[in-house]
Amino acid sequence: MTDDANVRVANIHSARYEPFVYDDGKAMGDSVLQLKDDLPLGVGFHVYRMPAGMTTRRHRHNGDEQFLILEGELIEDDGRVFRKGDLVWLRDGTEHCSYTPNGCLLAVHIAATETPLE
Repeated sequence: MTDDANVRVANIHSARYEPFVYDDGKAMGDSVLQLKDDLPLGVGFHVYRMPAGMTTRRHRHNGDEQFLILEGELIEDDGRVFRKGDLVWLRDGTEHCSYTPNGCLLAVHIAATETPLE
């Protein structure tokens, strides 16, 4: 990763991802690559990696979420399947959880910290 006062660059395939840990200390194996460090991890624009077999905690969005599936697939709790190349928008207030059978990599923008519902 290159880092100076005005520019940061990281390769999504070789950079070090930070483990994502919920406010209650729970970690599930997912991780985040985020260059802007004045926001909480997982807020704003970032790359999000989920390991094979992971299901996210059910949560509510506090602001819109948009993501692009870069690798793998993501299955929503309502049965919708998102695959590589799918660009997805979720409205503020949306409640859901997601599962990935073989792992996935997403480019994500989240407006604010999500609220865990479990």
